[in-house]
Amino acid sequence: MAPYLLTAGVSLLAKSFSVLSCTGSLARCTSVLPSAFFSPVKCLTSEARSPPKRPLNGYMRYVQQQKPIVARQNPEIKAVDLIKTIAQQWRSMSPEQKQPFQEASLRAREQFKVDLERYQAQLTPAQLQQQAQEKRQRRAKRKAIRKKRELTNLGKPKRPRSPFNIFMSEHFEEAKGITSQAKMKSLLEDWRNLFSHQKKVYTQLAEDDKIRYKNEMKSWEDHMVEIGREDLIREQTLSIKKRAAKAKKVTKKAKTVKKATGTSKPSKKTTKSRSAKTVSPPSTKKT
Repeated sequence: MAPYLLTAGVSLLAKSFSVLSCTGSLARCTSVLPSAFFSPVKCLTSEARSPPKRPLNGYMRYVQQQKPIVARQNPEIKAVDLIKTIAQQWRSMSPEQKQPFQEASLRAREQFKVDLERYQAQLTPAQLQQQAQEKRQRRAKRKAIRKKRELTNLGKPKRPRSPFNIFMSEHFEEAKGITSQAKMKSLLEDWRNLFSHQKKVYTQLAEDDKIRYKNEMKSWEDHMVEIGREDLIREQTLSIKKRAAKAKKVTKKAKTVKKATGTSKPSKKTTKSRSAKTVSPPSTKKT
């Protein structure tokens, strides 16, 4: 047993000496090689740092300051009521009380401009172009959301539903699956397995919904014309209205011109009597 322990100890000691010699050689190599070889993260990351965040305005700075204070004073207050309370406090403050928050916002805005210029200076043309495209997409998305909200507030009718949408709304509660996505997948499979006469019921309901949408849209667009919001009317409706108005205008103009000149088409009886008077039979004199 003793020779075995002696042999194991010698081998362990030899391994430790080999490790120490390797680390010593590595240390000697690091003293010769430049430091860039031992900072691969800094050397290989060519991506620009994240863009600076936009600064908060004076009101939002006040909200951030007052949130923990109001929440501590009212532990059971809801988040919506908390914001309402802080907003009421801000409205009741004097300009002198608001001034520190607004000045801090101005200073942060100036610093943001400097940081943004510094950030954009290190971007490549491709990255700048990508940022501009993303900015346009975000602006278009915000514009679409605002327009949809405005149309909802103005009472625009909901679009007609498809046969499958009507089927899904009727059977969504008892559909298989836990998540909404799983339920929709199950309902889609059930819809595909329906017979044609079963689908016909939902197809007829969808056709009725189209008629409902058409009538409601006509009334809504007429109301939009009355309140001066022609910009919200569909293009096809505008083109139909323009053609009708143009035809009406042309007809009215033609009637005015005809009345001014006093020319009108003679009736059939008048033309027949005139032709009978002008054309006389040849005279037959006896010699």
